[in-house]
Amino acid sequence: MDLGRHYLEIALETFQKQKMLAEKALTQLSPEEYLILIDPEANSIAIIMKHMAGNMRSRWTDFLTTDGEKPDRNRDEEFAESPLEDIMRSWEENWQLVFATLESLNPDDLLKTITIRQQPHTVLKAIERQIDHYGYHVGQIVFLAKHLKSQEWKTLSIARGASQGFNQSMASK
Repeated sequence: MDLGRHYLEIALETFQKQKMLAEKALTQLSPEEYLILIDPEANSIAIIMKHMAGNMRSRWTDFLTTDGEKPDRNRDEEFAESPLEDIMRSWEENWQLVFATLESLNPDDLLKTITIRQQPHTVLKAIERQIDHYGYHVGQIVFLAKHLKSQEWKTLSIARGASQGFNQSMASK
């Protein structure tokens, strides 16, 4: 198997898992809970989603040919309230942009140079930068959702005290 193709498949799978993890957390919340601030300096889940969507649009639009920080991006506006319907639409549209862009790349693209904020990055480095960035924010979304649901939270991974049973079931497969 070609290493570059394998990497692109793994990167796409990683982004798909990040989106799925965030959305599994979101399914446990009411729309009103997306907007809760846990302290005056915190971001709500909706704001984190809006920021991520804005970042995705900027980074992945014309990925190979234009700077990843688009001149029309207003990052500060990403941290202001907006209608939840708009945020949800932008969230979905921009994840689809990430996926489509990754699917359009080929292994020869990985060592090409692109720019983000006028700084050169290989395509490989730029993808890794975004995996790291989105993973950070997906973790925030999951943490906030878990905090808001408290005892009502349904785990998204192996439940506490269930590791041994999980490992045994995996070994028996």
